[in-house]
Amino acid sequence: MPREIITMQCEECKNRNYSTTKNRKTMTERLELKKFCNTCRKHTGHKEVK
Repeated sequence: MPREIITMQCEECKNRNYSTTKNRKTMTERLELKKFCNTCRKHTGHKEVK
């Protein structure tokens, strides 16, 4: 199964808020999305962490 579960971390407060899946064969680079952070109470950039 090529899809793996990844965790998303807020760039401002470093809080790990979201988990999602991605296909490692087609997307080798780290995923970056704008998501809502409950700790910061605003939309911030979230990056993939291990």
